[in-house]
Amino acid sequence: MTQRPEPRLPDPNIVLYDTLTRQKVTFEPTTPGRVGMYLCGPTVYSDAHLGHAKKEVAFDVIRRAFTHFGYKVRYVANITDVGHLQNDSDDGEDKMLARARLEQLEPMEVADKYMWSFVKDMEALNVLKPSINPRATGHIGEQIALIEELIERGHAYESAGSVYFDVRSWPEYGKLSGRKLDDQEEGVREAVREEKRDPRDFALWKNAEPGHIMRWESPWGVGFPGWHIECSAMSLKYLGEGFDIHGGGLDLQFPHHEAEIAQAEAAGHAFARYWMHNNMLTIGGEKMSKSKGNFLTIQDVLAQHDAMVVRFLLVGSHYRSITEFSDAAFESARSGYRRLTEALHEVERRLPNAPAGQNAALDAKIAAHVQAFEDALRDDFNTPKAVAALFGLTTDLNAALNTGEVPRGTLEAARAAYRDLGGEVLGLFAGGSGPAQSDDSQVVSALMDLVLKARQNYRLNKQYAEADELRDTLTKVGVTVEDTKEGVRWKR
Repeated sequence: MTQRPEPRLPDPNIVLYDTLTRQKVTFEPTTPGRVGMYLCGPTVYSDAHLGHAKKEVAFDVIRRAFTHFGYKVRYVANITDVGHLQNDSDDGEDKMLARARLEQLEPMEVADKYMWSFVKDMEALNVLKPSINPRATGHIGEQIALIEELIERGHAYESAGSVYFDVRSWPEYGKLSGRKLDDQEEGVREAVREEKRDPRDFALWKNAEPGHIMRWESPWGVGFPGWHIECSAMSLKYLGEGFDIHGGGLDLQFPHHEAEIAQAEAAGHAFARYWMHNNMLTIGGEKMSKSKGNFLTIQDVLAQHDAMVVRFLLVGSHYRSITEFSDAAFESARSGYRRLTEALHEVERRLPNAPAGQNAALDAKIAAHVQAFEDALRDDFNTPKAVAALFGLTTDLNAALNTGEVPRGTLEAARAAYRDLGGEVLGLFAGGSGPAQSDDSQVVSALMDLVLKARQNYRLNKQYAEADELRDTLTKVGVTVEDTKEGVRWKR
């Protein structure tokens, strides 16, 4: 019976870039050995786009890395299904309501339709399910309670059935984005100004006009919550006071995250201790935009590219860097991913018949690449350097494989490196090379041995046409056969 490895002690040397303090800091958890993470999830009014893919994969890797380094992670990612207005401010129509009218559905039908579409996209990209996936409409009571606390403390006021946060009452408003209140643009409609003490005040609760079908009872009348209040309420509910990390896209830094901090702290709650933001992506050198005609959904991309190649492309750039989506970028990602998977496949193919023992020199190189990979992730989750470490491992491994036999112990160490680092941490190799597929891999190897023996018999009997036909058939299904000095080799 194989013994399970001892649990790893939490690594104290992880450094991350904190948007709030604008510097790299050593991560210190609120509770030793545990990490509480909150991620702003999608507003489920349409199919998820590539920006969602960048964000979700980036924070999925961060979550996986913390787990790899010995931490227990509670990962909370919300679903916004009410309150997100079209202009990301306090005017315009609720995005859920607008889509419901367009598709002639109930708002909750729209929410469920696109939530499950999002879930399917994330499964394809091998993004782990959140520990908790709360929906805004399921936490109306918590949002109302938080608003009442703000009113009681003098940081919010009711006006015409709506409730607004009084930004002038909270001098720290703007500390995340670095925007001074007096410098912020006042681009707010005159009709809204009349309800507010200051045009920059933001809505905590909105009065539901007649005919508005998303509506709940509240102390201020029938209405619905504002966009920002949901995340403060749900993150505090499931992660507690002073939780560790709040993440999201750079585009959410202002006003959404700025408002979250203000309303939570003004209500007397210690909020997120570290803030992490992923950068945007570009398509053909331009920021993705519907108006520019380069807007792509995740489903659009997965219809043309393998999901793991898409993920490989995403992890190939740092989460705080811009990711470029282009034909050249995809071709490079496809080539790089193939190189890694072929090396892993060759290791698994050789393992059953490998001689016992270790190759000390190669073992040392494998260990060095593992160290380089982990050091890269300790330094603000530097995935490009981590991927480079996997390529370094592949180069040394291929050199050894091309010169002859590699003993079983060393092959097992190489396989563990690919599976643990490329598979478990970066989330690659989904459905093809994880532990659950080991039996299938052995079956495929056994069948290929029979096929290659049949081909060799054709050649010995000078039945070259049949041998070539067999080889061509394998090529069509993605299997390459190579005749080398050491014998026949095959790879996917």
